[in-house]
Amino acid sequence: MFNRGLTMGSSGNISVKCKDGWLVTPTNASLGHLDPDRLSLLDKHGQLLSGDAPTKEVPLHTAMYDSVANCGAIVHLHSTHSVAVSLLPDTNPEDALPPLTAYYVMRVGKTALIPYHKPGDPMIGDAIKGLAGKYTSVLLANHGPVMAGKSLEAAVYATEELEETAKLHLLTRGLNPRMLTADQITELQTK
Repeated sequence: MFNRGLTMGSSGNISVKCKDGWLVTPTNASLGHLDPDRLSLLDKHGQLLSGDAPTKEVPLHTAMYDSVANCGAIVHLHSTHSVAVSLLPDTNPEDALPPLTAYYVMRVGKTALIPYHKPGDPMIGDAIKGLAGKYTSVLLANHGPVMAGKSLEAAVYATEELEETAKLHLLTRGLNPRMLTADQITELQTK
């Protein structure tokens, strides 16, 4: 994700469930230069068991694990196009991106937008819990996307699809793009 330009510097964080809790990237870690020995191992309640101090975004990861069924991994980035969509005043909080492509519908579904909170604020977790597990994809206003997946690979692929759909959405704003129809969406969801 770092090499693809989806995150820069030491922004963004990733977590993965494991037998004894979950692993998360440490604070101030660059996703382009991760050291496996420095990953933070947390118990199921988010308390540090070993490794470096975890990202300040532990509350949002904890909220996603607590809210989303079968969640095995979470990706949180500050990817440009997704953040840009979160800045727009007409973005629908219940459906932030239109159904432009089949892969957005299949990998992401719908994306919620929650109001701005400063990075690391526990209120982000409360806002995510307020979605009651209805979304695996959340945009944090003026901040970035959070994606839950059954596996790390699924979460990464969905995050990439979200970013590409955000880019398409911005490129086609005001051009009346052709959306997938309700029947086409239903067909994709049932498959």
